[in-house]
Amino acid sequence: MSQPSISYRRHRFSPAVIAHAVWLHFRFPLRLRLVEEMLLERDIVVSYETGRRWALKFRRDCAHRPRRKKPGLRGIWHLDEVVITIAGKKHWLWRAVD
Repeated sequence: MSQPSISYRRHRFSPAVIAHAVWLHFRFPLRLRLVEEMLLERDIVVSYETGRRWALKFRRDCAHRPRRKKPGLRGIWHLDEVVITIAGKKHWLWRAVD
């Protein structure tokens, strides 16, 4: 038996703002007042009480959202090598480039 999807209709803010606030609260265990301040930095005025209501209503939707895969360690790396001369003496410099 599947659970009904939660609707973002009749909310003042867009689903992206609501989802971001709920995600911040649950992903990084932040107090709702800190989430309120973080949204205020982006000129989004939301009270912590509204954030609490969003967290109660949309937590299931946030929990079932697929998590991003972490980048693999098997990525391709290149090694740059440069030879420079300082005071007549050669030096080799290397750097790894992703």
